[in-house]
Amino acid sequence: MGKLIRCITSDGAVMASAVDATDMAARAEQIHKTSAVVTAGLGRLLAAASMMGNALKGADNSITLRVAGDGPVGSLLAVADAAGNVRGYAANPVVELPLNAKGKLDVGGAVGRGNLYVTKDLGLKEPYNGSVPLVSGEIAEDITAYYAMSEQIPTVCSLGVLVNPDLTVQAAGGYLVQLLPAADDAVIDRLERSIGKIQPITAMLTAGMSPEDIVRQVLSDFEVEVLYEQEVSYRCDCSRERVERALRSMGKDELHALIEEQGQAEVTCQFCDKVYRFDKSQLEALEKGLSRN
Repeated sequence: MGKLIRCITSDGAVMASAVDATDMAARAEQIHKTSAVVTAGLGRLLAAASMMGNALKGADNSITLRVAGDGPVGSLLAVADAAGNVRGYAANPVVELPLNAKGKLDVGGAVGRGNLYVTKDLGLKEPYNGSVPLVSGEIAEDITAYYAMSEQIPTVCSLGVLVNPDLTVQAAGGYLVQLLPAADDAVIDRLERSIGKIQPITAMLTAGMSPEDIVRQVLSDFEVEVLYEQEVSYRCDCSRERVERALRSMGKDELHALIEEQGQAEVTCQFCDKVYRFDKSQLEALEKGLSRN
């Protein structure tokens, strides 16, 4: 299981979250058979979604992050619930690119130019939708830009995924630091000093540091209070009942055409690759249900 923590400084000036998303990124790689650069990009987005979802107030709230660019990966999507559990997928799970100029996996090259879309389901009539142009496609910088442009919250975001030569995930996670209204220039200076001294997120995780260790390292010049600690995982909420509702939503005419033309249906969940199969009699039962309604 992964672990997520949310903290605040004792002066009420800075909020910070950190997540060990190694198990979540590893599960996504196992399900979707992603190449190294796609594992890195999707793993970063899952870590960001986990922290952003956990910041939502309602137990039934959720957040969807979609990175849509013109690069070969096409798009990356991650959905998180209010506890920080996530699921996600890549439009093109296998992309092979040379390392970037820094000798790292070229997530930005895989994503290309485009936009980051953020949808928050807060239990209202309409969800909140926000979007910003991608800054780099490397995910962390794009999350930072989203908060600055769409929510006007000064934010520092760091995300990382370390992929082994055999394509398994060695470490994945991130931290999110945000200034609250009580922050002044002195707080900003202290925060910059603290962040300037820390290692990359994957180095801290591979050294055995917990999310709390990471937050305390990031905020080393502050007194930190833990607000929330939670185990998080890659979790898909698909079910046969949900698929049945989707089939019924096609409408009587379209469902009847499906029965006549194919005589069966096979629906694969994009998030977990589970396959739901319906034979002709099961589809006809769904059609009859629509007739009664």
